[in-house]
Amino acid sequence: MNIELLHHTPLTICSNAIRTCWQSFDNSDNGGEKDKALIDRVGNKFKHSSTLEHLNYNFYIKDISRALLQELARHRIASLSVKSTRYTLKELKEIEPFKEDDFEGASKFIVLTNNELVDRASIKALNNLRDILKSGVSNDKAKYCLPESYKSELTWSINARSLQNFLSLRSDKSALWEIRELAYKIYEALPEEHQYIFKYQIKNIKNQK
Repeated sequence: MNIELLHHTPLTICSNAIRTCWQSFDNSDNGGEKDKALIDRVGNKFKHSSTLEHLNYNFYIKDISRALLQELARHRIASLSVKSTRYTLKELKEIEPFKEDDFEGASKFIVLTNNELVDRASIKALNNLRDILKSGVSNDKAKYCLPESYKSELTWSINARSLQNFLSLRSDKSALWEIRELAYKIYEALPEEHQYIFKYQIKNIKNQK
């Protein structure tokens, strides 16, 4: 998968929001160590996490499965704009069928699990879907044959409070292996000066499939 951070809110927006409550703007150091410590103290240590909602992040996420996309949809306080399967199945319609062991070729369209039985089944489903499209069935109906492994991409916007919740849940060893990988990549894509806000949520585990 590929993650690109498209936009993020400067830390000063959050520190200024916090200082609004006490009118302590004169104590600001314009996003320096004092302001960063204030965000950590109020937003994290004092648990006034609503102040973190002033920080927003916008990511472009590519090459994730539809299975992972369903997991992302469970995080309500976030916005998703997803590549339309309905309009993009023509990419699959025009290619030759894949051999059942052509994992490299099929990986253009599906996320591989490194389990041969599962990945072969996904390639079969891919070929079946291609045949259905070739037969003239509309995309609207043919998409019901899509395997969960079929790749998607999206623009994802989320505030810092919700992102803390996402990272805490999805970097845990009990989370789906693919979304654990996403959680780590999201964290790594954050600006370095923002990562301290999330360091207590991200769990230091290895991604295991």
